[in-house]
Amino acid sequence: MTVSIIRFGGSNCDRDAERALEHLDIDAEIVWHEDGLPEDPSGIMLPGGFSYGDYLRAGAMAARSPIMEAVREAAADGVPVLGVCNGAQIGCESGLTEGAFTTNESARFQCEHVYLRVERDDTPWTAAYEEGDVIEIPIAHGEGRYEVDDDRLAELEDEDRVLFRYCDENGETGPDTNPNGSKHNVAGVLGDRETVAVLMPHPERVTLPDVGPTDGQGVLQGFESA
Repeated sequence: MTVSIIRFGGSNCDRDAERALEHLDIDAEIVWHEDGLPEDPSGIMLPGGFSYGDYLRAGAMAARSPIMEAVREAAADGVPVLGVCNGAQIGCESGLTEGAFTTNESARFQCEHVYLRVERDDTPWTAAYEEGDVIEIPIAHGEGRYEVDDDRLAELEDEDRVLFRYCDENGETGPDTNPNGSKHNVAGVLGDRETVAVLMPHPERVTLPDVGPTDGQGVLQGFESA
């Protein structure tokens, strides 16, 4: 398979994503958004960065690029789509998933390693883990606080569409283990299909063994599992 990594003006994690995927023997290509989506893509990744300088709202302008209509159509056809950090913001803004990512509770940019608890292990993006596993993945964002209205969040939880929650090293969740103030410590969610997911932490930054831990490999392997 070949994963199309969509590059927008201001994307800066596209090469990291490409290298991480290719380390896992998953072919990847960077696609400039104005060139359109390749015909019959086998996977799509929306990478991190600061598309269009995060003007208006983070991800809002990129979400209105014509290529995103093709991404939505591909997602509806079952093509696996993963949005990471700015890509998660774009995914929410374009309607691929519920909710929105907004300014951190601290009102500061935060770059640090955090712990995530795997909430379910029967999706492509979590099949490499066990439910309840705790993995360590870095964050790097100023607008990473997940927000959605309480009724819709309850529905998402009832539908088991929460993938990851911020936690401590023992898997416990609470205000002290929530780096950005996300509702119910949500760090990643599914779209209408299990083949579509967004998450704020960066799995591509903990995939290559020569630069550190590899807890993020399982997330990216979802492209093969989907």
